[in-house]
Amino acid sequence: MMSSSNVFSRGNTYFDLIDTTFEFPQEGIEVRDGILYFYGVNLMSVIDRYGTPLRLFYLPRISQQIEKARTWFNRAFRRFGYTGKYIYSYCTKSNHFAFVLWEVLKNGVDIEVSHTNDLYIVEWLWANGWIDRDIMIIANGYKEREYVSKLIDLVRRGFTNVVSVLDNTEELKYYKECDVPIKIGLRIAAEEEPTFEFYTSRLGIRPDDIVDFYKREIKGNRNMKVVMLHFFINTGIQDSPYYWSEFRKALEIYVKLKKECPTLRMFNVGGGFPVRNSLRFDYDYEEIISEMVEQIHKECLKEGIPEPDIVTEFGTFTVGESGAHIFRVLGEKVQNDAEHWYMLDGSIMNFIPDTWGLGERFIVLPVNHWYKPYQRVNLGGLSCDAHDYYNSEVHLNHVFLPVIEGSDEPLYVAFLHTGAYQDNLSGYGGLQHCLIPSPRYVVLYEDEKGGIKEWLFSERTSPERMLELLGYNSSQNVLPSPVKRLVDVSS
Repeated sequence: MMSSSNVFSRGNTYFDLIDTTFEFPQEGIEVRDGILYFYGVNLMSVIDRYGTPLRLFYLPRISQQIEKARTWFNRAFRRFGYTGKYIYSYCTKSNHFAFVLWEVLKNGVDIEVSHTNDLYIVEWLWANGWIDRDIMIIANGYKEREYVSKLIDLVRRGFTNVVSVLDNTEELKYYKECDVPIKIGLRIAAEEEPTFEFYTSRLGIRPDDIVDFYKREIKGNRNMKVVMLHFFINTGIQDSPYYWSEFRKALEIYVKLKKECPTLRMFNVGGGFPVRNSLRFDYDYEEIISEMVEQIHKECLKEGIPEPDIVTEFGTFTVGESGAHIFRVLGEKVQNDAEHWYMLDGSIMNFIPDTWGLGERFIVLPVNHWYKPYQRVNLGGLSCDAHDYYNSEVHLNHVFLPVIEGSDEPLYVAFLHTGAYQDNLSGYGGLQHCLIPSPRYVVLYEDEKGGIKEWLFSERTSPERMLELLGYNSSQNVLPSPVKRLVDVSS
């Protein structure tokens, strides 16, 4: 179907390209009368109200993802007669916004944190009635003394389910000083994928040391109760020989530790479920969960130990598919016979930094002009950096978009499923490369009657705010003028 030329047959439209290349429409992505709809929301109508560049969140998708995971695990539990529980924990570092936590916590899930500052959010959530003190708080990360002190303070204040996951054996010294009982997790330092730059994760305790470390340093201590073994690898949960090999190693450690530690009851398989980054996305969530549950079930049955509660820390899976970035094409630049550039009214590397830092790919679709001819293009951002571009899709190795020549209406382009990490990495509301202002943030949420409401969460970063952050408008600036006075040196 595809030609080697830049512009395809003008008898074909962009809609024809998508309709004949992929199964389309897909969940949450459809076209009506030539306009892209995101979970039933007309994106052109949103653009008409708020303009571009635009950052969009559709919160109901978060609850849908949580419910999906629970359904898949519960089906697997019934299939194998699994007697443990499934515990869904949200990885807060994926997206810290209050409106995200509001949607997440509506589902009665637990949370995973990774820094001292997360615990100030926990205190706010409790003070405002968003959580109870029995919520499980899984504390990961390499911990400074302040982090540990804050965790212990939460326990003293009645938080009954704080689980501090030891990142290294030295961390234990902080808890030996603790005067209240505290729950402990042990994190396994998994081997990295063979293509990675180093062999073993910098996070966690060496697998061969875990059981001996428990027996030597923790066993018999009345104030410390080990309740969780934590397993996580950077590549995420994959149906690959590498993943299942590491999973089996972690499961064997769980069995050995459980025989020494009666209080151990949770096997944390971490995060790592992907989201759809392509219209040809192929990942059998239910089958992988079934395989995971079956392996744990069989191993525990063989070893004569109770099946553990299975904990996940889904971050990207929870929030990724709820987000989108929308740009307007300002114009087209033809640099040579083969390269057509569509210049956008925002910065790709600033707003969606995973495309630049990690080479991540997202679903990129036009919002309008679906019934026009199409061509292969590069997308260029507003910054002066050579890396501020996007030109490759997972499914096609190129980006194809409608031709804009001769059109009176601007073309709008949507990057879909960008809900995780982008705001944390790009620095929401602050300074960005080339001082390009952040986009407007619009939140779509569901009200008590099931209707979708809009909330303009924030405006674009103003020039005044940027100057203030840089110290130019600050009343506290005490620096004298740097202008050098001309001095007559002839005398």
